[in-house]
Amino acid sequence: MPTEILMPALSPTMEEGTLAKWLVKEGDTVSSGDLLAEIETDKATMEFEAVDEGVIGKILVAEGTEGVKVNQPIAVLLEEGESADDIGETAAPNAEAKPEAKDEGAEADDSAGEKAGKAPVPREAQPGPVDGAAGKSDTRAPAAPKDAEGQRIFASPLARRIAKDKGLDLTTIEGSGPKGRIVKADVLGAAESGAAKAQAPAKTEAPAQPQGGKPAMAPAGLSSDAVLKMYADREFTEVKLDGMRKTIAARLTEAKQTIPHFYLRRDIRIDALLKFRAELNRQLEGRGVKLSVNDFIIKACALALQSVPKANAVWAGDRVLELKPSDVAVAVAIEGGLFTPVLKDAESKSLSKLSSEMKDLAARARDRKLAPHEYQGGSFAVSNLGMFGIDNFDAVINPPHGAILAVGAGVKKPVVDADGAVSVATVMSVTLSVDHRVIDGALGAELLQAIVENLETPMVMLA
Repeated sequence: MPTEILMPALSPTMEEGTLAKWLVKEGDTVSSGDLLAEIETDKATMEFEAVDEGVIGKILVAEGTEGVKVNQPIAVLLEEGESADDIGETAAPNAEAKPEAKDEGAEADDSAGEKAGKAPVPREAQPGPVDGAAGKSDTRAPAAPKDAEGQRIFASPLARRIAKDKGLDLTTIEGSGPKGRIVKADVLGAAESGAAKAQAPAKTEAPAQPQGGKPAMAPAGLSSDAVLKMYADREFTEVKLDGMRKTIAARLTEAKQTIPHFYLRRDIRIDALLKFRAELNRQLEGRGVKLSVNDFIIKACALALQSVPKANAVWAGDRVLELKPSDVAVAVAIEGGLFTPVLKDAESKSLSKLSSEMKDLAARARDRKLAPHEYQGGSFAVSNLGMFGIDNFDAVINPPHGAILAVGAGVKKPVVDADGAVSVATVMSVTLSVDHRVIDGALGAELLQAIVENLETPMVMLA
């Protein structure tokens, strides 16, 4: 029978993507390894290869379609001796791709299985939900719930199933999907933080308010319709959100809502660092190497994580993972968003090696050519806005990292020396944002002190 080609998961966290471009057309013969399409994830555009050989019998998802779910059929492959007549009727492949057109389309992935007898045989025998919950692919999601006013609460079928299994009340969960729709990540986040109330039998009256008359959760932000009405008489340009911007919005909202941030601030005198850097760059000029201040900061953080190993850690839901190597992520601004490529084993690499590797990662990040393993992972991040003239700022932790260092510009300031004399020094302000679940105050202070010492005495980093 004809075989469905499914939307691939091009990274461990990918749940949906944009089918940017088809590289084949109906009737084309393909072999294993041939390029079929270009898929845009939230971070990059990647090429999708054929696994089997055959003829492209039917393209189910047009190029340019956004929000195509992982494991959704996107095309049908015909084997030898088969024709387009063998395809028959195929379930709507992208019912959730455009929820704004019809909210009821969110139910399509539950009902698609009813047409299995008419659809082509999928590549996997019984693909489960995206989160890999084995044995639950035939379990229907509960009906869409309603709030106290009888209005439907929009949630994906997978989110409803997870909420039902975990006994969570969807009325208390804030959605991060399109138009506030509740998705899998929202339910899992609520389960982890314990923010959602256990489900209770439906009642006609509004749910009880906690003591003091305040709602159980902070109210959701204004809806898009409400904001549009507010500015209906003003001229504006509406900017469509791409996958990257949507992911950044969802992850930063999750980070600020679920991570107990606290902040540690220090001023660092970097005159010795600037002098040392200038000398090294003169010596390395013949090799075409030019070290930046950021290269020294990355190295300083990597070595500090080795000297304070308890702080080289990430939050893993119900436990903390203490890493052995220093894998440092670095924020790189690109058009429409940012990447955080990870410099792995940074503690063992020379400054020139870190510099060349960072330049390569940053260049490919701006072209959105990074592979998922190059921007996922790490325990610590650096965000440097000093080159933009920012004196100091507070950065948001990128989960599951334990901390992130926000770096400001080096500015000449009057300082008081140890003997009480006033002099002028180049001072760089830094702020360490810390996840209190992973790193306590004293441990965070110890880590920041180690970073300061490395930067104020840079020759030590070469010892």
